[in-house]
Amino acid sequence: MSAPQREPAGHPAVGDFIAHGYHVFDGGVDAGAAGELLARIRALRTFDADLFLSEAEFDADPRYVGVNPAPGRNLLERFEDDLAFVEKDPAIVAAVSSLLGDDYEILLKKLVCGVPASIVPDWLKARIHGNPVNNLGAYVKAPYRDITYFYGIDFHQDLIDYKDREADFITLYIYLHDVGAHDAPLFLLEDSHRLGGTLFPHDLTRTADGWTYRDGRGGQVETRQHLLTGPAGYAAMWHACTLHGTQPDAADNERLSLRYLIARKPGRQGGGIDVVNAALNGPLSLDATRKDLDARGAAVIKANSVNKA
Repeated sequence: MSAPQREPAGHPAVGDFIAHGYHVFDGGVDAGAAGELLARIRALRTFDADLFLSEAEFDADPRYVGVNPAPGRNLLERFEDDLAFVEKDPAIVAAVSSLLGDDYEILLKKLVCGVPASIVPDWLKARIHGNPVNNLGAYVKAPYRDITYFYGIDFHQDLIDYKDREADFITLYIYLHDVGAHDAPLFLLEDSHRLGGTLFPHDLTRTADGWTYRDGRGGQVETRQHLLTGPAGYAAMWHACTLHGTQPDAADNERLSLRYLIARKPGRQGGGIDVVNAALNGPLSLDATRKDLDARGAAVIKANSVNKA
């Protein structure tokens, strides 16, 4: 028998997810603890051009799959005790529980680095120019693949990595330092979750106030673009069908953030996520989530909407 679930009605996170597809935490999490974790990470890793393979090294053995953090190759595994400022924060726990139930589980947690343009090799910039997803893991030396490195990523849903899975999970994002407009902040499209799951790259047209988003099934929604900027400890979470992305890092320093994927426990029913999903006008899962990659995992489409944001 399933354990009784907390009644989600009345929690602001549920209302925000229904209304706009995301929730921002007032005050975020402990900025001091975020800064301490950041310092420990930077003591272990220098974020400079030495992260990358040479062009000849990459071409000798190109690998596009299996280059992201995984169990046993995840820098955050060294810092489990240091993550309590996020995982046990009362506001975080209450909001996530309202959506997913008290016995929610963490599917994935990792460090994400927005890579500054100043350290990306010229040969690599030329090769990836215009790609919708510039995950640089394939070009990073193997010992450093315990972090995800991005140089911009087009508007996407986090459902993109979970073919055939229902949207019963959320994303929680924490900035470890101050993030302004030039630090590769995330752009989020309010109300984009309303169309449910859609194929990546998504059909978006820039408008004066935001974007027109079409689902390929005859539906569309007008979305407002929201830039996620804030101080160290800034925290936000969003629905698996909410579109978000980031431009290449224009600052001199890397942007370092924590990314959590958190799900309802298998077999559980109820909770605020069901209330949210019942309000959507589209599928909650997809048998195909993207069309931008070939069989090896290399990009075959040159298109990027977020760079027009």
